[in-house]
Amino acid sequence: MSELAELKVNERMEAIVSLCKRRGFIFQSSEIYGGINGFWDYGPLGAELKRNVKDRWWRAMTQLRDDVVGLDASIIMHPKIWEASGHTTTFSDPMVDCLLTKKRFRADQIPPQSGTAYFYSGAVDEVSGKVCNDAYSVLIDSGKHPEYARKVARSFYQQRGLPKPVLQDEHCEELSNTTRYNPDNGSLLTEPRPFNLMFKTYVGPVENQDNVSYLRPETAQAIFAQFKTVLEVSRQKIPFGIAQIGKAFRNEINPRNFTFRSREFEQMELEFFIKPDEVAQAKNGTPPDDADLAVPQQNWGWKEWHRYWVNKRVEWYESIGLSRDSLDFHWQKPDELAHYAKATVDILFKFPFGTEELEGIAARGNFDLSQHQKFSGKPMEYFDEEAKARYMPHVIEPSAGVDRLVLALICRAYTEEMVPDEKGKTDTRVVMKFHPRVAPIKAGVFPLLKNRPELVQKAQAVRDLLRPHMTVFYDETGAIGRRYRRQDEAGTPFGVTIDFDTLGERPEWRDTVTLRDRDSMQQVRIHINELVPLLLERLR
Repeated sequence: MSELAELKVNERMEAIVSLCKRRGFIFQSSEIYGGINGFWDYGPLGAELKRNVKDRWWRAMTQLRDDVVGLDASIIMHPKIWEASGHTTTFSDPMVDCLLTKKRFRADQIPPQSGTAYFYSGAVDEVSGKVCNDAYSVLIDSGKHPEYARKVARSFYQQRGLPKPVLQDEHCEELSNTTRYNPDNGSLLTEPRPFNLMFKTYVGPVENQDNVSYLRPETAQAIFAQFKTVLEVSRQKIPFGIAQIGKAFRNEINPRNFTFRSREFEQMELEFFIKPDEVAQAKNGTPPDDADLAVPQQNWGWKEWHRYWVNKRVEWYESIGLSRDSLDFHWQKPDELAHYAKATVDILFKFPFGTEELEGIAARGNFDLSQHQKFSGKPMEYFDEEAKARYMPHVIEPSAGVDRLVLALICRAYTEEMVPDEKGKTDTRVVMKFHPRVAPIKAGVFPLLKNRPELVQKAQAVRDLLRPHMTVFYDETGAIGRRYRRQDEAGTPFGVTIDFDTLGERPEWRDTVTLRDRDSMQQVRIHINELVPLLLERLR
């Protein structure tokens, strides 16, 4: 990326972050105490946007389907669950620390660098003669004056108790594509070491090893642990799914990109349990490669179900305003797959800071249920009466991050337009072009003047008419144009203005209002009795 392009990306993200704080979408958590990295609070508009996203997902995944039911499991579960899933032993990232600044990085996120490395065997204090034998090195661009490396090295040894260090045994070496140095300052990094991402806590009055538990790092394992119970009480048959929306926690080494990578976040996950291929295809054979994936069939194997859920998820993203041209797809290669996965597709979004993952859709096999059967000693197998076979179900898992999706919707919606203001001068209009389905506020209601009781009374009546059907914001302060702009920044798709014609100044327009469209800024007159059905139709 060129410096100019990177500057524009930074400026756009800065504008988005600024608007999020100014308009009440997202704030840094604990800001009055200096904030806490990796944690975020959602303000009035953000809370509504996030709730709308979750409600749309829940309705599409459970309420509009016969083959998916819901679950709301606890955040802290029996620690054996995380042993069975492998999280206590394998859920870690390689971590490195800068030896100079102590800043922590994920080792796999250090970009390869090339240059000249200056090595030192240690240093001696010029005044006291105190010796530090810690070896150290600094990487600088080839051709850059070595005094920069010496300056960094002296700072390193000063931190180790040598006020005036004299560097020992300097020598240099050309390095290519090394990841052993801090890209910010060239300082040597520590050797990579595993860093468990789970937050540890204790259950009970005594903080000892017997009472260790964890805040869940994902919502999926509760679904697997409750599989048999949910299957029995819901009277479902395979294939069927269990959906859950809930908080998860990961002690990320380096939270970054606003809310994209956080330590506390929400997931929307579905575990869709299917028959093993040999059972599903025993009677009707293998589906053809060009099988129609619109309607599930009895002989579908994991490949068909996997492609089916990829298509369903993309359709859902389109339904909330993320068109296909804003999305990308990554089919993981064999060496990228988790050891238990047969296939995984990542649905990506083109954020200003790069194309990053929104959702992963994985064919997980029967690994999870098998592990929980092994560790709990409780049977997880299913007897299929139609197939007359007992088997461990396989699973397809669409797993999406709520916070990442909200950020994607905000980035997609953020628009700057040059439009004439009230005086005819060209001005910049900031407008959040959310799809009406997920917009935090659906309609703004405005009396033309706040000092005319008859206008205010009528406007409040219109507000009360709309409120049972949608989220409404009432605003009577400031010029009407300024109120429109405030709602444009909030992403409100419709504005309803009550003026003197509403009161009958022109008899033919009595009981009509001005309906303004956010995106086109066009205004039409509409009768109050037609307002609710018209807006509900547009919101659908």
